[in-house]
Amino acid sequence: MDAVRVALLREVLAGTEWPAAARRFAGALRSSVVPHGGGLLLMGTAGYEPWHLAAHLVDESTWSGLPELTPTLVRHRVEPGDPAHLAIGLGRLEAAGRGATLLLVAPERPGAGLLERVHDARRAGATVLSLDDGEPGVRGLAHERLTVTGTDGVDLDTVQHLVSAAAGENSAPAPRGRRRFRDRLSRLADQLTAPPPARW
Repeated sequence: MDAVRVALLREVLAGTEWPAAARRFAGALRSSVVPHGGGLLLMGTAGYEPWHLAAHLVDESTWSGLPELTPTLVRHRVEPGDPAHLAIGLGRLEAAGRGATLLLVAPERPGAGLLERVHDARRAGATVLSLDDGEPGVRGLAHERLTVTGTDGVDLDTVQHLVSAAAGENSAPAPRGRRRFRDRLSRLADQLTAPPPARW
């Protein structure tokens, strides 16, 4: 989802809790991964893989100049022949400890085995964040949690868009002398849409 669509989405949701809640959650995500230089593990449930959020976080990490936001997608099923970046299974959670951040996206009940692995990683020092449907098993597990239930007027997909956009835009300003890609793009758009200079 591009910046214009995110802005329209925020406008539609103005007056609700969601834009501010997404920014708060995104701030927690950023403050967890940036000081450690990354280590973001993104996982879903056995029935849901957060591909879309992974792609948006990769985009935001590029646009914002924060490579720490680039996630490692942890999958429940890895097939032989999967490319290396898609071949990381749940065993990766066993190595997660201090400095790692686990972002669990669970629109459905996570299995007990997954919650156990996440709990073990938390005990080893990993920070746990959760975007979920209110599953009680996640309540005591996540350091930071954003819950989206069926009665909230938004769905988990919409909230993921808000969170990923906020994670990138709330970054520190780019160093002087170096223009970020979005700044250059904005300047180009201004030049292209400006009226022609007056001729005397």
